[in-house]
Amino acid sequence: MIVERAVFTHADTPAYARADISADAAEPVPPACRELTAVLFDDGPAEAHSRWRKIISTEPFRFRSDLRKEERWELSYARLRAFNEEIQDPEELARDPRGLAAMHEWAAVVDGALATVAGIHYNLFLGSLVDDKTTERDLGPFLRLARTGTFLCTERAHGNDAAALETTAVYDRRADGFVLHTPNEGARKYMPNTSPAGGPKSAVVAARLLVDGRDLGVFLFLTPLTDENGPLPGITVESLPERTGSPVDHCVTSFDRVRLPRTALIQGPHGRLLTDGALRSAVGSPRKRFLLAIGRVTAGKLSMSASTLGGCRAALAIAVRYSGTRHISGPTAGVRVPLSAHRSHHSRLLKSLAGAYAMTFLHRAVTEAWVSHEPAERDRVERLVAVAKGWITWRARAITIEARERCGARALFPVNGLAEFPANADGAITAEGDNLAIWCKAGAEMIFGYTPDEPSADRTEASRTPNALRDPSFLRDLLAEAERRWHHRARLNLRSGPSGDSLGRWNNASGAALELVETHATLQAADAFITALESVPHTATRALLRDLCALFLLDSVAPRAAELLADGHLTAAQVRALPDITELLTSRLAPHMALLAEAFAVPEEHLADLPMLTTT
Repeated sequence: MIVERAVFTHADTPAYARADISADAAEPVPPACRELTAVLFDDGPAEAHSRWRKIISTEPFRFRSDLRKEERWELSYARLRAFNEEIQDPEELARDPRGLAAMHEWAAVVDGALATVAGIHYNLFLGSLVDDKTTERDLGPFLRLARTGTFLCTERAHGNDAAALETTAVYDRRADGFVLHTPNEGARKYMPNTSPAGGPKSAVVAARLLVDGRDLGVFLFLTPLTDENGPLPGITVESLPERTGSPVDHCVTSFDRVRLPRTALIQGPHGRLLTDGALRSAVGSPRKRFLLAIGRVTAGKLSMSASTLGGCRAALAIAVRYSGTRHISGPTAGVRVPLSAHRSHHSRLLKSLAGAYAMTFLHRAVTEAWVSHEPAERDRVERLVAVAKGWITWRARAITIEARERCGARALFPVNGLAEFPANADGAITAEGDNLAIWCKAGAEMIFGYTPDEPSADRTEASRTPNALRDPSFLRDLLAEAERRWHHRARLNLRSGPSGDSLGRWNNASGAALELVETHATLQAADAFITALESVPHTATRALLRDLCALFLLDSVAPRAAELLADGHLTAAQVRALPDITELLTSRLAPHMALLAEAFAVPEEHLADLPMLTTT
């Protein structure tokens, strides 16, 4: 059998592939690199990212791998204070999802633990207090970081089912305050950063509000935890074993009838406790009240995604630079060539670069949707944030593992700056809602609460040729067809599940529902990528980005090619041409791989600290 191959001529080659758009001897940063950086970090005010990048380029943030676990804890909190000195208005930062996300992106480049403790303090802790506009509190110690904030929600026996938390806060009518208590081992707060490291700490604690024996649901309570001498009376803090990734002072924390004032209760539209013990709330369901009380978790999902984005791009910047500096024996005796010269090497890095660009553009689009959404759109946008968090963090782990592997054994040593990135992505995959759990929730909602776009108009004859596979818009439409198929299948599977067995019906539909969520996320990333590339003014740079987008989409379409062929959306010739088009795009993009990675703007001060990049 003769296998057909797609044939392309010089006329098919864009200008960027016939000329070196990376080089410009007159300028230290090539114009194409500046344009790529500009579109990657087009996210609100122009200084939002440059400010954080400048901060992490300074001496306190220089890379350190020669410290013990406890010393690294203290270093992360010292860096948090250095951050705080540069923040003009911490309250404003807490109200700014874009600013919080940008902070996470750059903190994660140099210190994954810093990203963790900064996100907890500014978003989950301070943000929860700032959102309470009904209670007068002195926020000064938290704004000055005289006291660091942390967030205690998850319990040992209650992870993703946080609505079932067992910690109690009993309202004492006589004292007009609360008694915070851990009733059993399973109710101990699991993994908060509550050790003495970093100085005195306070927490926002999720607990079940009990008034006269009535359970009013889970609310948040401001609770002092430690002072200069350690835990306060009634509070027990036990350090957890060291985990993988950048070390954070994770602990198990419990309360033994700790008294709190009335002002400890964090109130809002979800609920206000009157002096007579009555609860006034804008929502009737305890579960909905709880979700509103912990509404900061949505901004936390954006921040977790941003953190893995920063780590992912840094890992690729390191791996791409290493591929150009590490030389190995070539095909001819006495000749040595860089790793990047091998298709087996650069094709994997280019695929990862394409994914990192797509992830970044998706994050920008989702952040904008969250910042600008109307109240009626909240449920849809919260779902979009959750879907994007799963898609970005899972892909970040895969990309950071790829980057580590492409650098060989040297990258296994933390001193070379790559080893912790995959484990940091693991942490983000679990934090702010485990990815699989939040995707299951999203899939269940989308089966009947979401309608895919109608199919595009009839395709032209040109769309039936292999050349169409280089068109991002055509490839995007193929993903839309795949999304429609999985949506239809999930609905059918749910309806055909066992009657009267809700769990059985969901089990029957869950596989298709998760495929629907993954395809939907990829489609959203495709739309964000296409929108971004169209905003690039320079023709050659735009063509480069267009090819990178097509490479990303080809990688996304290829696993779905069989069903797209069966449904008539692809021809047999196009399916056979998929590897050829991928090879063509890879060969065109390969000379510009360093440029694509340089656009991530990882500070030279950080890269210069990594021995792997400075020694042969």
